[in-house]
Amino acid sequence: MGYLTLAGAIACEIAATTSMKYSDGFSKLWPSLGTAAGYIVAFVLLAQTLKTMNVGTAYAIWSGVGTAVVAAIGMVFLGEAASFARIAGVVLVIAGVVVLNLGGAH
Repeated sequence: MGYLTLAGAIACEIAATTSMKYSDGFSKLWPSLGTAAGYIVAFVLLAQTLKTMNVGTAYAIWSGVGTAVVAAIGMVFLGEAASFARIAGVVLVIAGVVVLNLGGAH
């Protein structure tokens, strides 16, 4: 169940961050409300996840996957540069999450 609530937290955080891009500095109502709602739900789900999962593991997965997916969304859908360095950075973030989980998965 912990991984399911963590996946929901990640999805909400990604949606909230993407909505923030469209909020135009919180000057547009609906994307701003989407940002707030997404982060509230993300933190509630993350808090539920922490009942059954180590904080280091949960946070590494949450922040790493969120960072990688938001970076990919920016490059694929929002016209952000997809340079070798950026792609390598995303790969390193994912590798870091994997290493943290392999090193402390008890």
